[in-house]
Amino acid sequence: MQTFRLKQSICTLLTIIVLLLATACNTTTQQETLPLTPSVTIQAYRHKNLQTIFTTHNYSWNNLDQGVPPLILEKFPDDLHRIPSTQQKKELFFGAILPMAMLANEEIKYQRKTIKSIFIDFDQKGYITVQQQKKIDEITEKYRIKEDPLNSQSIREKVLLRVNTLPESLVLAQAANESGWGTSRFARQANNIFGEWTFTPGKGIVPQNRPEGEIYEVRRFSSLYQSVRSYMRNINTHRAYIKLRQMREQLRKNNQERSGLKLALGLDNYSTRRKAYSQEIQTLIKSNRLEQVIASTYLKSDALIPVRVEPKSKVGLFSSKEALKNK
Repeated sequence: MQTFRLKQSICTLLTIIVLLLATACNTTTQQETLPLTPSVTIQAYRHKNLQTIFTTHNYSWNNLDQGVPPLILEKFPDDLHRIPSTQQKKELFFGAILPMAMLANEEIKYQRKTIKSIFIDFDQKGYITVQQQKKIDEITEKYRIKEDPLNSQSIREKVLLRVNTLPESLVLAQAANESGWGTSRFARQANNIFGEWTFTPGKGIVPQNRPEGEIYEVRRFSSLYQSVRSYMRNINTHRAYIKLRQMREQLRKNNQERSGLKLALGLDNYSTRRKAYSQEIQTLIKSNRLEQVIASTYLKSDALIPVRVEPKSKVGLFSSKEALKNK
């Protein structure tokens, strides 16, 4: 009888422990996995298909105050270069890139919020959960930080200097400049919007007239969105853009707007043209009124409308601007 009661007590105790552990795990999961805006990947083989998708979602460059649908364009339409109106080409291009830039920034905001929350938990409790440690490891690896930030204020500052958003106006201007408004060879064949290189043979496209002895290739991406995310990671991690990151942080500390027009001054190392390149990006932002046009927009979170698209007919880290003549 006593043996039975002892077994029953042990079973009860084990049950309570399991329930407590399950509750703790659920709480951690709820705190660490906030939902991001659901997105839909779309294909548009012709520019008219893309325009139809935008119209179906009441999305236009002229009504951004009504929100931006979270659409991820897999690749640029083949006939962007055939759009007769320069203004229409610009609006369609900017309209395609903007949702992806906003989604990528939303991802970065979540990462920043997550890691700041973990820092607070560690300071208050003196320890963090296994899940939180895993999350820190994922973020620091992504942003190329090898040191442990938990016990070092300077490393924490280094992390937060990198894990931060970029103004959409800057992303749009560089995308237009580097991809020839989506018509360059690299943009069309490799989904490479920003001219990023790879030094792993076979992972990209070899530029024409590449100097003898060079091994770099223009990197291939599985989608345009992957190109946007990779570009943001490069700006946030590469030593060439420390000036931009420091400017962004100083503006934040001074409660000033972190605009693309201001941060473009930190892009001198993106191109061999240095300051002329930064000024060219500023000119693109100003001439297309990018700061003003997208100032009041937001990502829509409502359900997306399925759109049937016609099938395709049978019939660096450095600037790719200078490389356009090699394409």
